[in-house]
Amino acid sequence: MECMSGPYVIRGSVSLPEAELIWRFSRSSGPGGQHVNTSDSQVELRFDLAGTEALPPVWKERALQRLAGRLVDGVVSVRSSEHRSQWRNRETAAVRLAALLAEASAPPPKPRRPTRIPRGINERRLREKKQRSETKRGRTGRDWG
Repeated sequence: MECMSGPYVIRGSVSLPEAELIWRFSRSSGPGGQHVNTSDSQVELRFDLAGTEALPPVWKERALQRLAGRLVDGVVSVRSSEHRSQWRNRETAAVRLAALLAEASAPPPKPRRPTRIPRGINERRLREKKQRSETKRGRTGRDWG
């Protein structure tokens, strides 16, 4: 039955190192049937981000900075307990961790270069503003009874 669905890819050719994942199982508080109180279906997956060699150094730096609030001694942890089977919770936790690391190690977006507003558009805006104010000025007639 042991058939992990392959390595969990973070981005490109980098994936979660199977050997560095620390799994913990405990009783889940989610939905369940008769044996739910005795089976350890909640999964906690921990990954030593500070100590890993699996990520490129630049990615690691970025991830450590961005996840600083979530880390405990350089270790990031993800929990999953929404499924009744431990197996599906393991899958969910691993996918979640991979997604978290992918997002945290992504390169920062390119800075936005402000575009110039074409002169014609600006002139048209000012012309319409002037027209509007004329219309409104025309409404303040004193000869309204």
